[in-house]
Amino acid sequence: MITQMKKFTFLVTNKEYEHFLADIRKIGVVHVEELQSGSTSAEFEAGKALAERYKNALNALDFAQETYTAKATYKNVNLQSGTDVKAAGLKLVEEVEGLLSEENSLKHKIESVEKSIQSLRPWGEFDASKLEELAQNGYQVNFYACPNKLFKQEWADEYFATPIDEIDKRIYFVTFSPERPDITAENLEIPQRPLSYYLNEKAELQAKLEQVHENLLRINTEGRKTILASQVENDNDISLSKVHLCAESIADDAVKLMVGWIPVEKENEVEDYLDKNKIYYEAEDPSLDDDVPIEIKNGSYTSLFEPILRMYSLPNYHDLDITQFLAPFFMLFFGLCLGDAGYGLLVLVASIILLKKLDAESKPYAKLGIYLGAMTIVCGLLTGTFFGIDLSQQDWAFLAPVKKLFVNENNYTIFGYSPMMVVSVIIGLIQVLLGMVLSAVKASRLYGWKYGIGKTSWVVAIISAIICFGLPACGVALPTVVTYILYALMGICVLGIFFLNSPDKNIFLNFGTGLWDTYGMATGLLGDLLSYIRLFALGLTGGVLGGVFNQLAIDLTSSMPWAVRWLPMLLILLFGHGINFGLCMISSFVHPMRLTFVEFFKNANFEGGGKEYEPFRVKS
Repeated sequence: MITQMKKFTFLVTNKEYEHFLADIRKIGVVHVEELQSGSTSAEFEAGKALAERYKNALNALDFAQETYTAKATYKNVNLQSGTDVKAAGLKLVEEVEGLLSEENSLKHKIESVEKSIQSLRPWGEFDASKLEELAQNGYQVNFYACPNKLFKQEWADEYFATPIDEIDKRIYFVTFSPERPDITAENLEIPQRPLSYYLNEKAELQAKLEQVHENLLRINTEGRKTILASQVENDNDISLSKVHLCAESIADDAVKLMVGWIPVEKENEVEDYLDKNKIYYEAEDPSLDDDVPIEIKNGSYTSLFEPILRMYSLPNYHDLDITQFLAPFFMLFFGLCLGDAGYGLLVLVASIILLKKLDAESKPYAKLGIYLGAMTIVCGLLTGTFFGIDLSQQDWAFLAPVKKLFVNENNYTIFGYSPMMVVSVIIGLIQVLLGMVLSAVKASRLYGWKYGIGKTSWVVAIISAIICFGLPACGVALPTVVTYILYALMGICVLGIFFLNSPDKNIFLNFGTGLWDTYGMATGLLGDLLSYIRLFALGLTGGVLGGVFNQLAIDLTSSMPWAVRWLPMLLILLFGHGINFGLCMISSFVHPMRLTFVEFFKNANFEGGGKEYEPFRVKS
């Protein structure tokens, strides 16, 4: 449900302005509207830059906590009274930034040292000063590497080429000659220090790097609360700077004009404060042109599906909150697409486990998983699929009483089609008609009841036609009186479709619009309904692939004795069903969202584009 809002316009003198902001911030229910679009200030920009630094520092501490192991035990340090929270937190952020810079420098140095170690490793430990003695005696020592097949024995005869090591089919060798040899091999530059020097240097650098990691872990344990409290202080400063930018100066800068939005149930609290402090204000209902902030309030079940709605958009203030209508259909679509009771059981069990382990903020996602897993179990048992096993084809005794109840083509068909295909189209028709009803309700609420006649006429006409022509086609005879009543209803609906679709236009424009709507309905409705066949197709595909992996596990191991057969069978089943489960889970989220965001939202005339209600208040 979308919370009703009131628009308040405040006029405050410059003298009272700061005190007024402090008071409404304390009340914490006013969403301040931005009047100076695109304006900014040095304080606001500095606050945003600092907020990014807090974010990066906390992310670095999270990474350190997940990646590194502490060698010492630290205690949480609570803030002392009188401490400048923001300054203390900023000091810790600067320390984290310094440690990250040092960590980056150490990693680069270690990388450089490792290159030197790699270049020296084939040659082992040697004293570079000895090379200088040979040079003084007229001999050059050169280091080479080449593929094994390209090494020539004549180099040994002419230049005293001596193989030292062989790595990855490459031979490393040195030559001794008065001048540089003319050979086709890669000439290597050798560091001037021995291998042991670089190994010791690497150990020292790694020790320093470990100390950096230890310091990051210490800050995360001892100072995280301080950083978070400082971050909140900065967020409050940003919020205040933003509100300062939202007001307009009028009357030669003597008065501040501010516009705010307040939930209707909270307006009395604000009005009492304004009247008590003699602050001028005007309160009015939103107009169609106002960009009203949105606050959604739903029950414990419906609110679980709000993240799905937000992936598309929040409703605007003049939309209907469509979450309560989206929720049961999305849950059903997910169950039909995943379509396997075994997979649904996995989702259910995993969600129950996560519900006990996740924090309060993440628990709603686990609860959503419980509903989706339970619905998948219901749909899987309805169609008779359990981990790819078609239960309707099994000769198990306990299934005998219920085998005929499974809704699949092995038991019966509808007009020659799979029953689940027909059920999918029927579900789609119900959702599309519901969307059209919601569109009619929205038009009636915004512009008056006349503007809902066109959509309502279509809904009544389609339902009447289905009853009048569909039931007799299924063998259900209708009484003559009922048939005539349905004909009359369809005739009345035709008048609404062709002459009352746009009450503010003349009869000829209405008729032309009606013809266009009829063409769009004839083509669009068919396309929309065919889209819902994916519910059947995806569920069928997942079940078939699961059955294929079951058969592979049996066939590929049929020649093995049972003593060893169970292991390869288990591996094939785990691998195959793992892939199938992953693909089915992706499809079970993507395609229900597609049906919801395209077919349902289009027919419901859901516009979206709402902005979140964010009251000006002190964060804690």
